[in-house]
Amino acid sequence: MAMAEKDKHYTGGETEGGITSSYANNDGVQLKVPYSFMGSIYDEAEREAALAAMAQDTLTMGPKTTEFQNKFAKKHGSKHAFACSNCTTGMMVATQIFDIGKGDEVIVTPNTFVATSLPILKEGATPVFADIDERTFNIDPEEVAKKITNKTKAIYVVHYAGQMVDMDPIMELARKHGLYVLEDCAHATGSSYKGRMAGSIGDIGCFSFHSLKNITTCGEGGMITTGNDEFAKGIMGLRCMSNQPWSWDDVLEDPSKKEWKFGSRITCTKSADELEYWLPAHFDVRPYLGKHWGNNYRMNEIQAAVGCCQLDKLDMLINKRREIAHKITEGIQDVKGIEAVYEDPNCYHSYHLYTVCVNEAELGGSRDEFMRVLYEEEGVQGILHYQPTFHFTGLKNLGYDPDQCPKASDFFYKRELNIPMHPRLTEQNIVDTVEGIKNAAAKVRKRHNKA
Repeated sequence: MAMAEKDKHYTGGETEGGITSSYANNDGVQLKVPYSFMGSIYDEAEREAALAAMAQDTLTMGPKTTEFQNKFAKKHGSKHAFACSNCTTGMMVATQIFDIGKGDEVIVTPNTFVATSLPILKEGATPVFADIDERTFNIDPEEVAKKITNKTKAIYVVHYAGQMVDMDPIMELARKHGLYVLEDCAHATGSSYKGRMAGSIGDIGCFSFHSLKNITTCGEGGMITTGNDEFAKGIMGLRCMSNQPWSWDDVLEDPSKKEWKFGSRITCTKSADELEYWLPAHFDVRPYLGKHWGNNYRMNEIQAAVGCCQLDKLDMLINKRREIAHKITEGIQDVKGIEAVYEDPNCYHSYHLYTVCVNEAELGGSRDEFMRVLYEEEGVQGILHYQPTFHFTGLKNLGYDPDQCPKASDFFYKRELNIPMHPRLTEQNIVDTVEGIKNAAAKVRKRHNKA
């Protein structure tokens, strides 16, 4: 097999971004419902906002970013919100804020994009994987409790598909053992648990505005939320090269002389309230906790302007997703061998993903056979989320047990597929999806002589 032939199975067609930008294939299959990489709706509001932002004097971290942050914090019930380049960089910042490093353990779900574990690994700490709940596909608090040791420093939860983790027992464990809690809210903009919004329950929440998500800021973007004032100060520096305002105590050797001194250089002899804007210098640079250096994780003004428009549409976008999801659930809930989405009554599910599960014993055939028939014969494209993180080569080389978390492994390899889910799906798309699932299940059962 030629390299180009092999590559198409995991690069997502011919795009440089691979599976992060497209699942298109040039295999001749006629699709009725392709898997789209645009999870939202753009119209004149976003276009006009982007053009207006382009006309500003400031194109990064300016007034639109401030507006976006304030609107997001209010919508999600958080005291602070800080825009950043993406959810992954947001979690990089959070991991430094928690002072996680070598020798520390962080409990995390294996059912997530690798981005959830990368900040832990990059800081030299150890991800410890806890298995999932078979109905919600979220990390199971009972499994988390089994993994806590004297090295555990934090719990990182992921609100899979837009349905939030059972947060009360997670927070109870955190309080009992003195642990930090990070909410990976990449799927959960607009989701809630017992009336509390995603990103407002743990110590820090991190959101994604990638093109697949419920709202998107031109394809990439993120937000960090926290209710902790000290964390907020640290986040501001870490997402912007550790930039800080100057502290009087740092450069005043003798307060009575009012001398701002840098080595042998005295820059001025004025009090803080008398200083011109350029004195003693535009900014200072200090690592967080004396050891964590920041980076450039800023959001630009065009993204923020579009984000403001998207937030205005958030309720409408989620309502559309929920309406579509409920129609699909109603249409497939009685199909033998197929399991529709379970909605936790404590949660408001925002349906970033719609996950169909295959019961192989009832269907008679495998998930892969069902998925193949659904794709090739019914024209409905499904994709898979997520291969257990510890099965990636980099983590296998670190010695992770490949047979840990059997529920997460069964979920990925035997049970699940995600069908197209976005707010632009038409009534015909919904009909084709439901009929495609019914027909594919019937064909597989017939081939295996299942009634």
